[in-house]
Amino acid sequence: MNLIAVAILAPLSATLLIMLLRRFPATLALLGAAIGLVGSLELLANAYNGLSQEIILPGLPGMPLRLVATPLTALLSTLVAVVCTLVMVYAVGYMKKDREQVRFFATLLLFAAAMQTLVLAGDWILLLSAWELIGLSSYLLIGFWYRKPGVKSAAMRAFLVTRSADLGLYVAVFILITNAGSSDIASTLNTSGGPAIAAGLLLLIAAMGKSAQTPLHDWLQRAMAGPTPVSALLHSATLVAAGAILLIRTAPMLAPETLLVIGIVGGVTTVVTGLIALAESDLKRMLAASTSSQYGLMLIAVGAGVPMAALLHLIAHAAIKSSLFLGAGVFQHSRDSTMLDKLQGVGRNQPKIFFGFALAALALAGIPPLSGFFSKDAIIAATLSSDHIWILLPLALAGTLLTGGYMARALRILWLKNGTSQPVSGLAWMGTGLGGLVLLAVILGAAFPGLELLLESALNIRLTENTITRFIPEILGLSAALGGLLLGWFFPVQVLLGPILPWAKRGFVVAGGFDNLMVRPALAIAHGCEKLERLLYKGVLATGRLGLRLGKAARRNDESGIDGMIFSFVRGTVNLGGKARTLQNGLIHKELAISTIASAVILVFMFIVLLTY
Repeated sequence: MNLIAVAILAPLSATLLIMLLRRFPATLALLGAAIGLVGSLELLANAYNGLSQEIILPGLPGMPLRLVATPLTALLSTLVAVVCTLVMVYAVGYMKKDREQVRFFATLLLFAAAMQTLVLAGDWILLLSAWELIGLSSYLLIGFWYRKPGVKSAAMRAFLVTRSADLGLYVAVFILITNAGSSDIASTLNTSGGPAIAAGLLLLIAAMGKSAQTPLHDWLQRAMAGPTPVSALLHSATLVAAGAILLIRTAPMLAPETLLVIGIVGGVTTVVTGLIALAESDLKRMLAASTSSQYGLMLIAVGAGVPMAALLHLIAHAAIKSSLFLGAGVFQHSRDSTMLDKLQGVGRNQPKIFFGFALAALALAGIPPLSGFFSKDAIIAATLSSDHIWILLPLALAGTLLTGGYMARALRILWLKNGTSQPVSGLAWMGTGLGGLVLLAVILGAAFPGLELLLESALNIRLTENTITRFIPEILGLSAALGGLLLGWFFPVQVLLGPILPWAKRGFVVAGGFDNLMVRPALAIAHGCEKLERLLYKGVLATGRLGLRLGKAARRNDESGIDGMIFSFVRGTVNLGGKARTLQNGLIHKELAISTIASAVILVFMFIVLLTY
C-alpha cells in the first residue's frame, strides 16, 4: 500500500473501528496512531533517499485531487504523527476515569487524519477540505466537556473566529487557481504581481485566524476549556500550526510587500501575547498566550524571507509546547485546578514531571543546548539578514525576552512553597507520553543541520552562513533569553508590567475588544439581514397570494364568461343542426315544397334590393 495512504488511513480506520465496536478505544487509538507513525517515518526516510510518492484521485473536471510526499510534506507528516502518538499515550492515562473515551479517542484520531491530509495535500481543493475538517474536529474537541459552564461558548468562539478568517483562504485559492489555471499547489506558486500580493494578504488573514495572531488571538486562550491532551495537540502540531504551515508552504510566492506585513503582524503578536502570558494567573491560559507569541516569531521569520527558520521553530515548538501542556495536565490532576495560586509548590509533589516541564520551559526560552536555542537563533539570524532589520529584530528580541520572563515566573510559582497534592491516576501513561516529548524538545536541535540540507530545495532558500549570522544571533538570543529568565524569576509581575498590568490581564482590550469591534457588529448585521429576509419573505408570500386570487378570478371569468359563450354557441349550433336534420326526411313532395318556399323568399329579397336602387 502507498505510504501516504497508510499515514492517513491508519488513524481514520481506527476512528471507524472505535465508533463501530465501541470497545477498547484506547488500544485501538494507540494502534491506529502507531501504524500511521510508521507510514510517516517511511515517507521521511524515502525523502532522505530522494524518493517521492504521489496519489492522484478523481476531483473536479481538469482538477484532480493530489496527495504528495515531498521532503517538506513528509517532514510535516512525521511531525504530526510523532506528536499525535505521544499525546495519545498520555491520553490513555489522562482519560482513564472518563466515561466518554469512545467519543474522545474517535474524534482525536479523526483530527489526526485530517491534519495528515492537510500537510500531504498537493492541490488546493483537497487542502480546503482538510482545512474544514480540522476546524470541525477542533470544535468537537474543545467542546468535549460541553456540560461544563463556558465550554460550549468557548468552542463556538473558536469555530466562528477561525471560520471567519477562513474566508481569506477561499478567496486566495480562487485567485490562485484562476491565475494558474490549475489547482495544483506547486503550479500556483509561480503566481506573481498583483494576484500574488492579493493572494498572499488573504492567506495571511487565514493564517492569523488559525494561528491566533493579533487581533484574532483571544479564542485560543478560551479554548483551554477542552481536555489537556486536546490543548497539547491543538497548540503544537495541528490546528494552530496550520496557519504557519500555510505561509511556509506558499513562501516562494509571497511578494516583498506581503512579507513585510506578515513580519509586522507576527512581531506585534509576539509582543502583545507575550505580555498577556506574563500577566496570566492561569497556567494553561498562560501557555495558550505563549503559543500565539511563538507563532508570531515564526511569522517574523517568514516575513524576513527565511521560511526555513520558521519551520525549524515550528518543529521545536511542537515538541516543547506539547510537553508543557502535558505537564500542566498532571499538575491540574494533582490540585484540581490550573490557577497558578493553587499550583504553588506542585513541582515538589511531582518532581519528575516538574523536571520535564522545566526542561521544556528552558527550551522554549532558548537556552542551549536545547532545541529552542537553535530555532530562535535561526529566527534572529533571519531578521539580521532582512531588509527590514530595524523593525523585525527588536520585535524578535522582545518576544524572546518575554518568553524567558513568563516561563521563569511559572517555574518559580510551581516550585517554591509547599502544598498538598492528591494522587494522580494513570500517571505512568501520562509520564511516558510526556517523557517522549521532553526528549525531543531536548535533542531536536541536533537534527536541524540535516533538516536544513533536506529542505533547502523545497523551500527554495537556506539560512545564511556568514560570520554575522553565526555569532551575533547567538549572543543576542541568549542574552534576551537569560535576561527574561532572570527578570521573571526575581521580580514580581507587578513590578515588571507596572501600570499596564491590568490592561494585560484584560488581554489589551481596546474599545470593548473583539466582541465589540467584530462580534456584535457581525451579529447586528446578521440580525438586520434576518429582518430583511423576513420582509422579503412576507413580500413574496403577499405577491403569491395576489397571484392566486388573480388566477382564481381568471378561472371564474373563463368558466362563466368566455367558456359559457362558447358552450352556448356550440349548443345552439347543435340544436339548429338537430332541427335542420328533421327537414331531411326523404319525402320528395316536402323537399320540393321547401325548395319552392326558399326560392320565393330569395326572389322577394332580390326584388326588394332592386327597388332600393
